Amino acid sequence: MGERTTPVIPVARDAILSLAARLDEPAWLREARLAAWDLLGSLPPPSPTDEEWRRTDPGILSLDGLHLGGPEPSGPLPAALEDVLGRWPSPAAVLVYRNSRLVRADLSPDLAARGVVAADLSAAAHAHADLVRRWLMTEAVRPQEGYVTALHAAARTGGPALVVPDGVEVAEPVLVATWIDGDRLALAPHLLVVAGRGSRVTVMAATGSGAGEWAALALPVAEVILGDGAQVRLVTLHVAGPHVREVGILRAVLGRDSTLHTLQAALGGRVLKMRVESILARPGASAEMLGVVFGDDGQHVDIRTLQEHRAPHTLSDLLFKNAVRDRAHSIFSGLIRVHYGAQKTNAFQANRNLILSEGAKADSIPNLEIMANDLRCTHGSATSRLSEDHLFYLMSRGLTRSQAVRMVVEGFFAEVLDRVPLAPVRDLLAERIGAKMAT
Repeated sequence: MGERTTPVIPVARDAILSLAARLDEPAWLREARLAAWDLLGSLPPPSPTDEEWRRTDPGILSLDGLHLGGPEPSGPLPAALEDVLGRWPSPAAVLVYRNSRLVRADLSPDLAARGVVAADLSAAAHAHADLVRRWLMTEAVRPQEGYVTALHAAARTGGPALVVPDGVEVAEPVLVATWIDGDRLALAPHLLVVAGRGSRVTVMAATGSGAGEWAALALPVAEVILGDGAQVRLVTLHVAGPHVREVGILRAVLGRDSTLHTLQAALGGRVLKMRVESILARPGASAEMLGVVFGDDGQHVDIRTLQEHRAPHTLSDLLFKNAVRDRAHSIFSGLIRVHYGAQKTNAFQANRNLILSEGAKADSIPNLEIMANDLRCTHGSATSRLSEDHLFYLMSRGLTRSQAVRMVVEGFFAEVLDRVPLAPVRDLLAERIGAKMAT
């Protein structure tokens, strides 16, 4: 790719201003958006020569022919979305976006009385300006990091802000859904989670779309801030349709003695490229990072993870399992980075891949950057194909070949799912995996 002499701005300034007006953003938030748009002119877009983009075509970021945001949706929520939401009979809060429009926002009155904020970012920017200004793209994710973060900051199409005050425990999960049921859309949903000292919360976030052949680009960013002693569980489910591209970031910054549990489940979309990062910034922080990827029918899933230990006496444990069939391609690139002075670090990273058919491909790139000398770090990866001996054994017990393959796949993912203490999540993923096996 040759050098660009003129920077490419992928979205017009007028479109940015129109979006800010539709979202009713305060002046300071609109100015931050425009500053990110100006920044795009000085940042080079991703190139195939960049290490991060060597295995995924940067052209997936193109906004050509796409409309920022989307039309006002009409009609009831799609049945598939209702099915996901209905698995929790009494959630703490629900925020649903269709084509970037907020169509449902509920918060338990008891939690509201205890100071919990669960609202659209624009509304929170008016009602809780100090909080939003303090945390929105200032610490976990910053626009100036690169092209993708600047593009998201400029084109942000809304999203929820969840703030849990010090000492508040949210017993039921918070449900966040982004649903696409319009054609040629570009969306940049943002999820901001701030958990105060000693607080506790579980968030279930899903990105999906209808069954139509809609082409769309999603640029999601989730930033999670954990105060000292906070406990956060974040489940992110990707179940978009076969023509949706997603390029996103999930980054958490952990305070002293805080605990983070994340689960990335990639089961849909045409192309998914995600960065999943835990920054263990203070002593005693602990992060568990789980992942489930099942690609088929030419899907391309590229996930890069980071376990960054900046302080001593921290723990991270990562397990990602990828299964691919047909002509699907999965990429896992994981990095454990231990800073100077981060002694007594414990960091574990494992990636397991299962190739189910000829033509499918799984790449695994584990990495270590160690700058301390009193620690324990392990990393490893393994890739295998279906064992005909295992299948023969199961078939000799009366199973058909398809039933045997399904049993092997279910057993492969069980190690991850068994570590998720949320029955609705386990059941939903098991159903989705079973449905993919049935096609």
